[in-house]
Amino acid sequence: MIQLIQGDITKAHVDAIVNAANSGLLGGGGVDGAIHKAAGSSLLEACRQLPKRNGVRCETGQAKITHAGDLSAKFVIHTVGPIYSSCANPVELLRSCYINSLNLAIENDCQSIAFPAVSCGVYGYPLQEAADIALDVCNSTPFIVLDIQFYLYDKKTLLIWQQAFEALG
Repeated sequence: MIQLIQGDITKAHVDAIVNAANSGLLGGGGVDGAIHKAAGSSLLEACRQLPKRNGVRCETGQAKITHAGDLSAKFVIHTVGPIYSSCANPVELLRSCYINSLNLAIENDCQSIAFPAVSCGVYGYPLQEAADIALDVCNSTPFIVLDIQFYLYDKKTLLIWQQAFEALG
């Protein structure tokens, strides 16, 4: 089941919350900063424990999982979306963010997961295209077994995602 919610993802009551992170996984702005702030310092420490190569803990399109600190969720799944204007293959990488996050949720016995609109903030991904990609992935087998919630920051984003969801039929 897919639900679209206008609201604060840090308040989601799910098994896993997805963080739209940067490659260092040490917090940042937007949803990343909000999740780190709400989860407390133990989330930052968990991220620091993840292996890194050349300062990168998570490549674009990939996902890593940690505990959720002070959030009500069990896990935070950190995924690094593409920067739309400077990426040669943004569609493939954004699809990979959702696929890899969902696979991690299933591998860790999650029944429910909450996503933000990955890459749609400062990374500049066009909302309509991002909604189409995200909803297409989440509505496909084997992911339909999960309770999937999208927490969308504002009314404009919610309306675009609702239209994309209705177009799925």
